[in-house]
Amino acid sequence: MCGRFAQLNGFSEIVMTAGARVPLEFLPRYNIAPSQKVPVVRRVTGFDVPVVDELLWGLIPFWAKSADIGGRLINARSESVTLKPAFRSAYKARRCLIPVDGFYEWKRDGVGGKCPYYIGMADKRPFALGGLWESWKGSDGSVVETFTVLTTEPNEIMKPIHKRMPLIIDHNNFNIWLDNEVCKTSAIDKLLSPYQAQDMQAIVVNSFVNNARNEGPGCIAPPEEDRQLSLF
Repeated sequence: MCGRFAQLNGFSEIVMTAGARVPLEFLPRYNIAPSQKVPVVRRVTGFDVPVVDELLWGLIPFWAKSADIGGRLINARSESVTLKPAFRSAYKARRCLIPVDGFYEWKRDGVGGKCPYYIGMADKRPFALGGLWESWKGSDGSVVETFTVLTTEPNEIMKPIHKRMPLIIDHNNFNIWLDNEVCKTSAIDKLLSPYQAQDMQAIVVNSFVNNARNEGPGCIAPPEEDRQLSLF
C-alpha cells in the first residue's frame, strides 16, 4: 500500500515537467498522511494545460451516499482498477499525478515492531505517483474533491519491505497519463507496472515518522537520531 509520503524541494520540478501551472507558494511537507489535503496535478475542463489543485487524500466515489468511504479508499489496486465500481470511472477520465520526493513503508522486524523506510530515487530526484480523482457532492450541496494512489506489485527494492508499492509514472509518460482520451487505447494499461528497481533506493529512517502528526526533516533522519528527536 501507500500510506505516507513527502513533498519536498522537487515539487515544482515535477509540476513543470507535466506542463502545469506552478503554484506561487509551496511549503515542504515531510509526513503527508491520508485525510489531508495534498496538491496534485490533473487536467480539468476549461484549461489548456494541467493544473495543480489541493485534493483530499481518500477517494469518495461520485455515487457514494456518505463521505465516510473515503477513509477506506486511500489506495486502489492497479490490477483491478477497471473492475471496481469505486475506481473504474475515474480511471477512464480522471487520472492525476502526485508529485513526491519519497514515500514511506514499514517492515516488520520479527519482534513485534516495525521499521520505517524512506523510499525514493537513488539520485534523489523527485518523481510522480499515479492517482485517480473524484468530485463528490454532499446532501448539503457542498463539493469535496478527493484522490487515491494506485498501487502495484513490488519491485526488487520493495519486495523485502512490503508486498505492494505505489504506482510510479515515468516523466516521459506524464502527458499520456493525464490525457483523458488515451484510455480508449491500451496505452494507459501498459503503465500499470512496477517501476524499475535499479533506479530506486530504500533507506531506514527513525521512528519519529511513525506518528503522522510529526513533521519536518526529522522524519527522514537516520535511526541513530531517535533519542535526540524524542527529547523535543
